[in-house]
Amino acid sequence: MRAAVIGSGFGGLSLAIRLQTAGIQTTVFEARDLPGGRAYVYKDKGYTFDAGPTVITDPSALEELFQAAGRKLSDYVELLPVAPFYRLCWEDGDVFDYVNDQDELDRQIVARNPADKEGYRKFLAYSQDLLKEGYLKLGAVPFLDFASMVKAAPELMRLQAWRSVYDKVAGYIQDEHLRQAFSFHSLLVGGNPFATSSIYALIHALERRWGVWFPRGGTGALIHAMVRLFQDLGGEIRLNSPVERITLANGRADGVVVGGQTLAFDMVASNADVVHTYQRLLGQEPRGRKEGARLAAKRHSMSLFVIYFGLKRVHPEVRHHTVLFGPRYRELIGEIFKGPDLPEDFSLYLHAPTRTDPSLAPEGCDAFYVLAPVPHLASADIDWAVEGPRYRDRVLAYLEQHYIPGLTADLDTCRIFTPVDFRDQLNAHQGSAFSLEPILTQSAYFRVHNRDDQIPNLYFVGAGTHPGAGVPGVVGSAKATAGLMIEDAGRTA
Repeated sequence: MRAAVIGSGFGGLSLAIRLQTAGIQTTVFEARDLPGGRAYVYKDKGYTFDAGPTVITDPSALEELFQAAGRKLSDYVELLPVAPFYRLCWEDGDVFDYVNDQDELDRQIVARNPADKEGYRKFLAYSQDLLKEGYLKLGAVPFLDFASMVKAAPELMRLQAWRSVYDKVAGYIQDEHLRQAFSFHSLLVGGNPFATSSIYALIHALERRWGVWFPRGGTGALIHAMVRLFQDLGGEIRLNSPVERITLANGRADGVVVGGQTLAFDMVASNADVVHTYQRLLGQEPRGRKEGARLAAKRHSMSLFVIYFGLKRVHPEVRHHTVLFGPRYRELIGEIFKGPDLPEDFSLYLHAPTRTDPSLAPEGCDAFYVLAPVPHLASADIDWAVEGPRYRDRVLAYLEQHYIPGLTADLDTCRIFTPVDFRDQLNAHQGSAFSLEPILTQSAYFRVHNRDDQIPNLYFVGAGTHPGAGVPGVVGSAKATAGLMIEDAGRTA
């Protein structure tokens, strides 16, 4: 039994490891020169920049993946604790350190609004309930038919899944800054806090339960650990090998076309963008054209504008993760998700990995990336070749003014990644950074199914499938998809 996995992101590699562990000979095809998908790595002048994910929030899911293969995660990569989880900053000078210490959280909350101490406790209990029902029970369960959704419906109703993340947080907490502090998490998986199902408030409990971690050597070191495990198990990964087409015979996937050559496989799984998979890789088939058009018409998450930069001086005052709230919250997020223009103001996510691992920059230097959520290409008609450098300069000037004095003089290296790059380098539909927007009507059964409804040996893994984006989400999707593939392989063997 031979399987092809298209794409070497966290989802694709997790799936490939599980298949190889089960004795299914697996080949991973990666279009770019390095594995990782969104977790790509740039190296420049002695700096190491992780392109995408910067936090590991459920290491137990990765530990389980390695254990299932008879190995230990710690033998392949070291995870370092990040503290505080995030520093949250507002333009009026307010600072909130989001830590995993209840007494310290209580102290900071009471300083803002004493009544919110009890409100936060109630929100945490609600978030823990969500974690249990929405992640631990359903996070790695494939929703292949509507009956499975109906079965989960009573719990979803009890947890008021139809309400937004912000709406639920606001029901417990009065202070506006604290409301923002406990609702922004859905943005990390591509969701608007004012539209995303309150189910995604489980991210808070997930962080409180397992902590926030960073791999020594960067997120790329974790990707390389997974590649090494996969190869140790006998799997094959092919870089610089974009899949051009998935081939069908008698209604089943029978291989992939790579470099003009057709390669035969018994089953095919895609970790590529779901619209790209149907429209481009299956575009020659009626199923591909129809499903591709249906998915293209759905709501897709916002995009991101990312600046990777190195400074010739260390800035110890900047924490590992800093969320910089701009002057607007609700209005700005509305414009990011709906367009039609690039907002004048921004909220930023600043990542300083050298605070935890100084080896990611030359001695005496600092590595950073800063990202700004921006509209995807269909929401706002922006010429990023022109606006990209302007936006970069505006963001860096803002950081220098408010948070990193002397940034311009210290700037050693700099590169940007725009929504156009998400589209062209990652095949992301509309340049979306997180695939389908995680609203209730695009979650669980209403997301792309882990196995295609008509092609019985075509499977999906990653952000576009259940449970959604983020490292724990795509690792969970791999567990769900692997279960189906291993079961189906046993049936057809």
